[in-house]
Amino acid sequence: MKRRLYLSLVAISLLLIVAVRARTARRPAYGGTLQMEIGAVVNSLDPTLGSANPQEAEAKAEIDSLIYEHRNPDGTFAGMSGSGPFHISAWDSGKHATLAANDDYPGGRPFIDSIDIQMGRSVRERLLDLQVNNADFAEIPAEQARQAAIDGVRISASRPDRLLALVFLAGRAGTQDQRLRQALSESIDRPAIVNFILQKEGEPAGSLLPQWSNGTAYLFSTAADPVAAKALVAQIGGSPAFVLGYDSGDPFEESVAERIAVNAHAAGLAVNVQALPTGSSAGSSGLPEARLIRLAMPSPQPRASLQSFLTTIVPMAGLDAVQLPDPASPDQIYTAERNVLDGYRVVPLVWYPQVFGLSTRVRDWQSPGPGDALPLADVWLDGPDSNVSLSEKESP
Repeated sequence: MKRRLYLSLVAISLLLIVAVRARTARRPAYGGTLQMEIGAVVNSLDPTLGSANPQEAEAKAEIDSLIYEHRNPDGTFAGMSGSGPFHISAWDSGKHATLAANDDYPGGRPFIDSIDIQMGRSVRERLLDLQVNNADFAEIPAEQARQAAIDGVRISASRPDRLLALVFLAGRAGTQDQRLRQALSESIDRPAIVNFILQKEGEPAGSLLPQWSNGTAYLFSTAADPVAAKALVAQIGGSPAFVLGYDSGDPFEESVAERIAVNAHAAGLAVNVQALPTGSSAGSSGLPEARLIRLAMPSPQPRASLQSFLTTIVPMAGLDAVQLPDPASPDQIYTAERNVLDGYRVVPLVWYPQVFGLSTRVRDWQSPGPGDALPLADVWLDGPDSNVSLSEKESP
């Protein structure tokens, strides 16, 4: 009896030791360098200089969010250098940057000591480095998230907060007939784009705001109606051929453009696809009749995001300027969306999330919401170079 009791006490003690050690090993710790890889090439963080393409502009904004504390109304970051959780300690234009923790950051010193940013890394390079833990953090195209997870990459996805839409450009004579634009919209199989191109990492879009944002997306249809599309083409008496452009450096846009052309052909529409130089102006002469465009919500607030979208797409489509009241009621937001979409000059296609790949040592990561800074100031690294826990070092 005593021997069994002794063995039971020993077993319980061992279990307690294991539990304490496991809990201690996972305490937030200071130290270490987070290895970050991005696909874009950022040539300058100077806010007075423009970006060569949307990819550079987005990457620049993400880096800015780590070194500047103040956000402008348009979603960009500004402020005095060092006002954010990190500051630049090394900069090799277009290739590499190192951000060091800001000890005087009002929100508290970040857990990690620094962030090492490698630029110009291809998707394949990022995925391989994540698989072998040579990278701690990298953004992954939404359409590759499912396969990346199968390959063992740790994946984190935001809510669908990015819109891919088709815009019929202003001043193109071949697409002036609304019936043609409507026929194209009716022909597009949006669920197929989500299921086969996005690999189910997204949802069909019929509106300019997602359902989770303002709750009215269900009032806009996302279903294809090839019969109605064919009837509209018959009314026109034959469809003139027109060109749909996409970003030449964007495989996702290329796949979607080709899918739209197939759907359009089945409805009797003649649509050809054309690769456009990355960053080409939507208003330049000689460009196609329509093009694909990506829009990222700058805020979780419906009014702010819709106004941002309208500021971009209204001039492209040649529509009258729209200025939403501030604040705007749900009815005013819905009416503005409906007025813009009813003419089929803007055709929402799919909503998709931001997808991030993380190494196994990154702890306490939370996917950012629309317009949020990358929350890298809040993560810590579980490894031998970050072994000073909060119990051993005073919390900021």
